[in-house]
Amino acid sequence: MEILNKASILDNAASDKEREARRIALEVLKAGVEAVDPRLAVNSFVKRHGNVLKIGSLTLDLKAFDRILVVGGGKASGAMAEALEGILSDHISSGLVNVLRGTASDFRTQRIAFNEAGHPIPDKDGLEGSRKILELMRGLDDRTLVFCLISGGGSALMPLPATGISLEDKQSLTQILVNRTPATIKEVNAVRKHISAIKGGQLARAAYPATVVSLILSDIVGDPLDSIASGPTVPDTSTFRDAKEVLDRYGVWTSTPDSIKRRIEAGLRGEIPETPKPGDRIFQRVHNIIIGNNRLAAEAACRKAEGLGCRTLLLSSLIQGEARHVGTVYAGIMAEVLISGKPVERPAVIVAGGETTVTVTGSGKGGRNQELVLGASLALQGLKGVAIASIGTDGLDGPTDAAGAIADGYTIERARGMGLDPMEFLRNNDSYSFFLALKDLIFTGPTKTNVNDLAVLVIL
Repeated sequence: MEILNKASILDNAASDKEREARRIALEVLKAGVEAVDPRLAVNSFVKRHGNVLKIGSLTLDLKAFDRILVVGGGKASGAMAEALEGILSDHISSGLVNVLRGTASDFRTQRIAFNEAGHPIPDKDGLEGSRKILELMRGLDDRTLVFCLISGGGSALMPLPATGISLEDKQSLTQILVNRTPATIKEVNAVRKHISAIKGGQLARAAYPATVVSLILSDIVGDPLDSIASGPTVPDTSTFRDAKEVLDRYGVWTSTPDSIKRRIEAGLRGEIPETPKPGDRIFQRVHNIIIGNNRLAAEAACRKAEGLGCRTLLLSSLIQGEARHVGTVYAGIMAEVLISGKPVERPAVIVAGGETTVTVTGSGKGGRNQELVLGASLALQGLKGVAIASIGTDGLDGPTDAAGAIADGYTIERARGMGLDPMEFLRNNDSYSFFLALKDLIFTGPTKTNVNDLAVLVIL
């Protein structure tokens, strides 16, 4: 990962000490993201010694298989496929992976094909690619090995609705649940899985009795396997009854498309099978293995900071909450380090990961990381030798072209000197415009990985 505007970010520093704090923050972020590069992750976890394949603690004998297939979808899945083919080479029979539109030419493979599809809005290309993936799973036997490559964006890139449901109907209901109700991701997934042909363990069911190994780059806080890309190879604990109750609970049933109503009602009557549950025999040969997550990135960031001569603290890789308030808490911790040397003595770098949220009440432009840093900057004003930077590890923060933003103790003073009112930008959820004016947005371009967000707090 390269920070494309690193020079200008450093030039914005008010003093040499602030410049050094900014430099450390950017270098630590870079190291964290690079540690979860999908190619590196695959090569770290998948080791081949002749016909013996070791994947973490799992050992497979390649002589036990007549065919090896590779399927999957997600922002990082193309790079994962390239790395896997580099390990298995001509042992792979064929494969198909759905990737972001415009990225297929980035990958060099002989046996694995790539299908470009839309994200974050699923499209017909994604649907067609998903249909072909499901076709590859038909008629497999117990001498077939299937690798499923899952990463952030997999839900949108593998959007195959259940029979009788159009992509438009599925999108319509999902958008209502996500944008117009306070439904949790678990509740949304209960509905998604029961109107999909792939999610909720149904890809594993299609592949049975083959051996399935899912290599997963987690983009969900806490790594719940059944939520990452809606768990295509993971047992589903939710039911058609749960899906119906979610739609009733939030008053959505009456506006649910008829095709979806018919499917859920048929499921309630037992006329169509449930998603596969824990204990189902189809999972006897299924192995779901996380090869990269936020904690790995955060640990690598800490190692980099130690190499730069700083004391470190990995605060948490499970941070959630309202972005601006999390930023204020981070600023409070930084101030405490300055005053008391607690919880870590200077020079210090504190690393935190997770994924915050933004309650949008204004009409501005921004992302959760940019709003977090804006919230922090208000509480940091006047502090010397500090910097805070926070980014989305995929290089895109919200509906913007920036990965995130950086601030120090002089950010608010600089803004007011330019005639900007920081509180007004915060009230309007316009953090992008604020940091654009200050030239303190962080631009990386797409990083081709995704393990949530990473924040670095520097106190010198």
